[in-house]
Amino acid sequence: MIEVLAAISALSVVLRSVFLAGGVALAVVAVADWAARTRRISPFSGVARLMRGTVDPRLSGIERQVLRVGGHPSATPWWALVAYVVLASLLLAGLDMIIGLIRDLLVAFSLGGTGLLALLIHWGFGFLRLALLVRVLCSWFTRAATSRWFRWSFGVTEWMLRPLRRVIPTIGMMDITPIAAYFLLQLAEWLVVSALFPAVR
Repeated sequence: MIEVLAAISALSVVLRSVFLAGGVALAVVAVADWAARTRRISPFSGVARLMRGTVDPRLSGIERQVLRVGGHPSATPWWALVAYVVLASLLLAGLDMIIGLIRDLLVAFSLGGTGLLALLIHWGFGFLRLALLVRVLCSWFTRAATSRWFRWSFGVTEWMLRPLRRVIPTIGMMDITPIAAYFLLQLAEWLVVSALFPAVR
């Protein structure tokens, strides 16, 4: 287990450097492609021809999405850069989460049955917080809210949010009950673990 943790940690360090270098390279390409699309550089120049022949075909899927939401085709390189940053961040966050889970397991195993029970409680509260975050993100994108990939977050969290809505008013059009529930979950986890497993805290 320790060897796996060390390997994943080393992979995370390498990937951070790779993604940073890739992001810088993609930013340079995005600037060149944007300049070619907006005719900041001559459409007959070598750079513009390279962008049209090599880069633009690879961005056709992103360009279709940009056009579908009413965006301008010249914004495509910037959206490609944003997509790269988001995906790289999610991958690194996923690796960090795996590293944290393995560390938690190692600590729990060293504490025996008490540590494993405390870990299960910690993971349970963590799952509820994750469901709240997914639900909030889905509320920004109406199509995601009806997707079977994200619908589970509504079923998992509604039991907490319904009573909170009775006592917490909305601020304008914003429902702040998910924020309140998130912090209440953190407080509840701290109280439960402190009460049941004072040595673990």
